[in-house]
Amino acid sequence: MDSGFIEKLLSRLDRLGPRQVQALVDRLVREKGFLESVFEALREGVLILDTDGVVTFLNRAASGFFGLDPGEAPGRKLDTLVRGLDWESFIRPGRQAVSRDLEIFYPENRFLNFYLAPIAEDLEGTEEHLGYVMLVRDITETRRQTEQAIESEKLSALTLLAAGVAHEIGNPLNSLGIHLQLLQRKIDKLPEADRGDFAQHLSTAQSEIGRLDTLLQEFLQAIRPSSPQREPARLNTLVRETLATLEPELSSRNIKVNLELDDDLPAMPLDASQFRQALFNLFKNAYQALDSSDGKLTVTSRFTDYEATLTVEDNGSGISPEMMGSLFEPFRSGKKTGTGLGLLIVRRIVREHGGEIEVESEEGRGTRVTLFLPRSEKRVRLLEDHAKSVIEV
Repeated sequence: MDSGFIEKLLSRLDRLGPRQVQALVDRLVREKGFLESVFEALREGVLILDTDGVVTFLNRAASGFFGLDPGEAPGRKLDTLVRGLDWESFIRPGRQAVSRDLEIFYPENRFLNFYLAPIAEDLEGTEEHLGYVMLVRDITETRRQTEQAIESEKLSALTLLAAGVAHEIGNPLNSLGIHLQLLQRKIDKLPEADRGDFAQHLSTAQSEIGRLDTLLQEFLQAIRPSSPQREPARLNTLVRETLATLEPELSSRNIKVNLELDDDLPAMPLDASQFRQALFNLFKNAYQALDSSDGKLTVTSRFTDYEATLTVEDNGSGISPEMMGSLFEPFRSGKKTGTGLGLLIVRRIVREHGGEIEVESEEGRGTRVTLFLPRSEKRVRLLEDHAKSVIEV
């Protein structure tokens, strides 16, 4: 209801009878209730603030976004309710409206966008500032989709690069390997006294070519699209088999392995070969971060009706906050000789199985990597008209 109607009402109030006054008050209450009902129905957050940033109204969505009590928030300043908002920076002289993105951590981690605009009214040719309206919307899913699109573009570019790398580097490496084998035969025919340092130099060259070939293969495996050939397999068995292949290196480093595997975990649809590769990279990343004096590796498996989880935890050096932001970027590694492809391979294989990977780390205290895997392949449900029944296909 506009201010003009209210001014006319006040000017004529003394001429109205009780019934007329009651009717007008009822109308005001109904319109106020209607507007509040509209605001409450919105999925976007709506806050009305006075000129000092004190909340006078907020709807249910705004309360949920910021974890506020709708009964206690009105009458308090916004920057005391939402820590981290610098109210004074939003209302600098000359600023008409503000649109910003922000990340909140309570009551849950999500990304929001808010639009803050002043509310003003023209009274007899003079603009009077009444307060502000803030509109808030959840952009968490939009941001996630954008990040996934960027990641997809990166992988597409890497796939094209991989094809070029395989052609331009793979063939010369094979040729070098063959010629070094020929040199090896010639050196083997020489008298031992005449071999000198040839054998050592040749061994170094062969080792470096082997390292380049391994790097090339890891790079191709990290980004090459592939469809897992799923068959019933036991995750615990794959864990034990992979650790068995790594036993010599684990023993040489004096690393203790603690298995906390749920023996009741049933077979799952997995590509056993691919998953061994994922586990190999995961375990290798873990033990390379351990101190040989007191290194400890803990592997835990659990399951629910819907998914299985595998956690690999170490008490190593941990990951710095700077590196956490680039864990899955190729050739970004915290190790001097690392390629940064290990976790990228793990994530690709896990996602191809319909799962996801989560990494938690504290520098100087260790790292925990958790794999979440669906216990069965996802099904499509065909819904009949009017939701009469649900048919699984």
